[in-house]
Amino acid sequence: MTPGRDDLVRLVADPASFLNHDDPVLRRMATTALSTVIGDATFDTVVGLLQDEDSSVRAAAAEKLGTCGHRALPALRNPEHDPEPKVREAVVTAYGAIGASGAIEWLVEVARKDPDRTVREAAAAALGAIGDDRAIDPLLEFIASGPPQVRRRALAAITVFDDPRIEPAIKRAAFDRNPGVREAAEMIVGKQLTAER
Repeated sequence: MTPGRDDLVRLVADPASFLNHDDPVLRRMATTALSTVIGDATFDTVVGLLQDEDSSVRAAAAEKLGTCGHRALPALRNPEHDPEPKVREAVVTAYGAIGASGAIEWLVEVARKDPDRTVREAAAAALGAIGDDRAIDPLLEFIASGPPQVRRRALAAITVFDDPRIEPAIKRAAFDRNPGVREAAEMIVGKQLTAER
């Protein structure tokens, strides 16, 4: 069912009132439309949407919780193993947005083993977003031997760290067998050379 114009106007004015709507499209849109400052009652409703029957609503809820800071962390642990990749990707992204250093080990495992490529990529990106030094060794490992998409994301993620092993790893990646990885490494090297001038 396509939402009507009146529904959309009311949703924009008061998204929280649509979080329990019968239509999953409106629940998802309402979740996305919420402000980043969420009161306790609305926060609890969004947490409840992590159990929604519609995976796009669950993903939107996880993504929105990424704007809620550390209070969202306990709720995000349940959907870590959601059967839908887009939900797991939203959880991974939320951990990165929150800066959840307690999720480092789980994110490393996801980047190594999740069956979905986009989830693995998002996990590598989240490791950089969190910025915890414990991510350096796994990111170096991913740059050296991960799947191409993870190698590319790990290259971008590792640039936030300061470690003498990083520059040689990026330079080696500029000769990677995969053109996308080479291009990512060359862009980083180019930015470094420009910054040095």
